[in-house]
Amino acid sequence: MKLRLAGIRRKTEFSPNHVVNDLLIINQTADALREIGAEVTMYDEGVLTPEALKEKLIFSMVQGPLGSQTLLDIEQRGAFIINSPGGVMNCYRINMIRLLPAAGIPFPKSVIVATDSDVDPKRAGFSSSKLWIKRGDVHAVHKEDVTLASTDDEELTLLKEFHARDIRQAILQEHLDGDTVKFYAVRESDLFHWYYLNGIYHTKFDESRLRELASSSAEVLNLFVYGGDAIIGRDGGITIIDINDWPSFAPVRELASKHIADVIWRKAQQRAAG
Repeated sequence: MKLRLAGIRRKTEFSPNHVVNDLLIINQTADALREIGAEVTMYDEGVLTPEALKEKLIFSMVQGPLGSQTLLDIEQRGAFIINSPGGVMNCYRINMIRLLPAAGIPFPKSVIVATDSDVDPKRAGFSSSKLWIKRGDVHAVHKEDVTLASTDDEELTLLKEFHARDIRQAILQEHLDGDTVKFYAVRESDLFHWYYLNGIYHTKFDESRLRELASSSAEVLNLFVYGGDAIIGRDGGITIIDINDWPSFAPVRELASKHIADVIWRKAQQRAAG
């Protein structure tokens, strides 16, 4: 029996600086699935409704709250979806900062605050005045959504700006010194690619440990297609600072699209047979 799958493109609002790359990776994944033998119909997150989606086997780059909730309703009616909308919602920062530390994943000290509150970082338990201020829900939509602040005034100004944009919760997160590395991976596959986002010290570290922490994070958050960022400390220690549901895989797109298609095909076959 030929598998009929739906692919859902991400709304451009949730692809800041990556609109073309995000479109390319999902389209190439769709092409790879067609080569394997699947029938694929593509949809857009911005017009997604339960009535419009007839397929029960779905691969999705949806990231926004409205689209994720719609897919969650569809999933609860029996559809199979990679990435699961529940996994996508787990990546919202207010959820991720609870889930990863609770599972023993090394993660920076992070505190949820209301954006209309006057926050004293020292009372919140931070020893350094240099903090990252991050919106609490989806990943960055504007460049100010993830900002390093060095003074209390900067922090309060950023929180007020979030509140003015109707963002009700934010994350205060400690700043860690070290090299920032970015990684891409597909669960239950051999694909794992990393590179320096900013290699200041180029401290030696255990690459297998990075892969292990990335994989464990994906399992905790319930993701199959994922990426993220980590800090390599001056002692070689590794701290996960972010996990992204279905990034663009731009440096390894050709290879990644085939691995993503393979895992979607395998899981969809299992679901259709079961």
